[in-house]
Amino acid sequence: MSLGRDNPTNLTESKPLARIGILVVSDRASQGLYDDKSGKAVNSFLGKVIRSNWIVIFKIIPDGAESVANALIELSDREGCDLVLTTGGTGPAPRDLTPEGTRMVIGRELVGFGELMRRVSLDHVPTAILSRQIAGTRNHSLIVNLPGRPAAIDVCLNAIFPAIPYCLELIGARPIEVNSDVCIAFRPGA
Repeated sequence: MSLGRDNPTNLTESKPLARIGILVVSDRASQGLYDDKSGKAVNSFLGKVIRSNWIVIFKIIPDGAESVANALIELSDREGCDLVLTTGGTGPAPRDLTPEGTRMVIGRELVGFGELMRRVSLDHVPTAILSRQIAGTRNHSLIVNLPGRPAAIDVCLNAIFPAIPYCLELIGARPIEVNSDVCIAFRPGA
């Protein structure tokens, strides 16, 4: 699977390359019992919406608060990811502990992300009220929990992505530029 976009011929030398983590949280995918489609859906969306060059760090881990917390620390602190998008583990099932693992490592929760994702998802499925996505910051990383279904990922990312470039700017992360044909990023005064 081709992940990210690292094309030095288009790279603006004054802007460092953004690092994006895609963290798939799934017992079955981590055991190789099925081919994960959620991480590929996240990467596909990013490939369409991000205009600037970026690289991705991709991980598949089992469900559980500790495994999520450890992977988020690795992606944020050791890999230096500016943005980490998790997929899976946000429902009410006993092993769905992605939000709990995320809360263990973030410094500040940004509740608007989860609120918006649930609101737009309700237009598609009544079970969106069961979703527990959250988002928050860890140092210079923005961490966002996404649902595990590719169609739901697309709905949620389309809703929240306009705020992500400005959020990254506010927390001191490396910048990303979006393709304005796909996404209109909001910046005050712009």
